[in-house]
Amino acid sequence: MSKDYYEILGVSKSASPDEIKAAFRKKAHEHHPDKGGNEEKFKEYNEAYQVLGNVEKRKQYDQFGSAFQSGQAGGTNYGGSSGFQNGGGFNMDFEDLSEMFGGFGDIFGFGGGSRGSSKRPARGRDMELSLNLDFKEAVFGLEKEIKFSKNITCGHCHGQGYEPGAKVENCSNCRGTGKISRLQRTILGNIQTQSVCPHCEGEGKTYSQKCGQCNGSGINHEQVKIKVRIPAGINNGESIRLSGQGEAGQKGAPAGDLYLRIKISAHSKFIRDAYDIRTEESISIKQAIIGDKIDIETINGLLKLKIPAGTQSGTIFKLKEKGIIKLHGHGVGDHYVKVIVKIPSNLSRKQKNLLEELDI
Repeated sequence: MSKDYYEILGVSKSASPDEIKAAFRKKAHEHHPDKGGNEEKFKEYNEAYQVLGNVEKRKQYDQFGSAFQSGQAGGTNYGGSSGFQNGGGFNMDFEDLSEMFGGFGDIFGFGGGSRGSSKRPARGRDMELSLNLDFKEAVFGLEKEIKFSKNITCGHCHGQGYEPGAKVENCSNCRGTGKISRLQRTILGNIQTQSVCPHCEGEGKTYSQKCGQCNGSGINHEQVKIKVRIPAGINNGESIRLSGQGEAGQKGAPAGDLYLRIKISAHSKFIRDAYDIRTEESISIKQAIIGDKIDIETINGLLKLKIPAGTQSGTIFKLKEKGIIKLHGHGVGDHYVKVIVKIPSNLSRKQKNLLEELDI
């Protein structure tokens, strides 16, 4: 009897591929055996999706009905390399299921699904180091040499893991695929699974002699020196990313990245406020009353600051664009000077009398 796959999934005959896929996912979630669902219903939904989810099979089904499969019974795997069958024509698409159920393949021990995968060389690990700078190094930038230890590509075997001149052959255990297949019994029947070949560890190749310097790993741990350009204006806590300067990858895989976390030492005089500089200067009562010009130390050297007559203690003066170059933008910060009027504590009798006469 012909099955109505559209009715099974609850979609119309004009449904788009995305609508069909969404309907299947919903049904599969509701009836998945691991979630207490009906196994027969689950198989039925999968059967419908295997046909309607494939453009060519859907065309044949629309023309001939479910009978179009009668000549393809038994060994046909509608899921292609990404499907499996239980020996009775039941096919499953693990690419869809792993996407829906998150690690479905691991439930059955496939290590990520029925596709299986040879062991790919792992990308090198990212690294993070602290880089200490003094105040003016961060303000003006510089080129700095740093030393640290990390995994680097073995110079003897160039990361290959075997001695130069060693005999390299396809693994006899997996025939060079890096994967081995096995049949496993599950609640859904017998399933053919794939896993990494233990003989060649997924490389697909074996060699007569491992590298004597790295013992076949392709990497060594050594101290290295690199030069780093520190941009002017970098601030405390910011990071510099150096692409490919992390630890070496395995067997020719890309290296990781190096992140330098900036730590800036405090300055005895300057206080940094983003890209502005703040300082304090003491002036006498006389300078505050009648005014004066005083020397101000900035990050770029000494400047003259005019103190107007009658300046009050705590007054802040702005030296425009005498601060720090803006790393993330344009322009330069400012320098703010706070003046503190110093009150004398040991006045002579004569000085006190003069102040009395001034009556201020």
